[in-house]
Amino acid sequence: MPPPLDILLETPHLVAISKPPALATIPGRAEPTSVLEQLGHQLSLPTSGTADPRLRLVHRLDKDTTGVLLFAKDIDTQRHLSHQFQNNTIEKEYLALVVGRPRETSGEIDAPLAPHPNNPRLMIVTKHGRPARTLWQIEEPFRDLCFLRLFPKTGKTHQIRVHLKHIGHPLAIDPLYNPPPPDKPPGLFLSQLKPNYRPSRNEEERPLISRLTLHAEKLRFTTPTGDRTEVVAPLPKDLRATLSQLRKLSGRQAPAK
Repeated sequence: MPPPLDILLETPHLVAISKPPALATIPGRAEPTSVLEQLGHQLSLPTSGTADPRLRLVHRLDKDTTGVLLFAKDIDTQRHLSHQFQNNTIEKEYLALVVGRPRETSGEIDAPLAPHPNNPRLMIVTKHGRPARTLWQIEEPFRDLCFLRLFPKTGKTHQIRVHLKHIGHPLAIDPLYNPPPPDKPPGLFLSQLKPNYRPSRNEEERPLISRLTLHAEKLRFTTPTGDRTEVVAPLPKDLRATLSQLRKLSGRQAPAK
């Protein structure tokens, strides 16, 4: 049995969890399980059918993105929350470890997005695409990498990933938009960051993190009872450990909250 999902908020109408990495939001042909299935089992709620209460999808996160994931327990709440996502009235904050350091401390990316004409897995920036806006600010700079806070104002597929690539600062790890060289394994390794670092002869170097360096930290939304609610997902272990190592190499402590 997989470990139970971390529930951040639960009411009679909705539930928000902290999505772990390497777990798809919904079932798929290539997926042995999903958040929807695991959470349904954990809460003893059905995940299909028309009768309520049942676990209902509101939005998705990419399989290797961590963070706040919201589900409804009835059709009215699903419509209420989905309407906020569709009309961009839900406030979202993401954290991302990216390549390089932007020249400015904050900025806006206003770049329309559309599916890639030759690869259905990819999105591209094109003037003929649908409007997409992302605000960003530097959270913590490092030598060759930077930790950013992002505020997507629209919710297009792969929006943050494509927008970051568009401004020349793709995610530090992103197999689609920042793939590693063919002879390199995926992941961020200490040997890439620390000069003259050599792993033990008898031990293969393990990556500090080996999946998308993207975390959906916060969601602010209006509940069916009219309350404005904020849900926050703590940073996952692999991203915390990576930031800790980057701070050590930079000779500084974690920033005060």
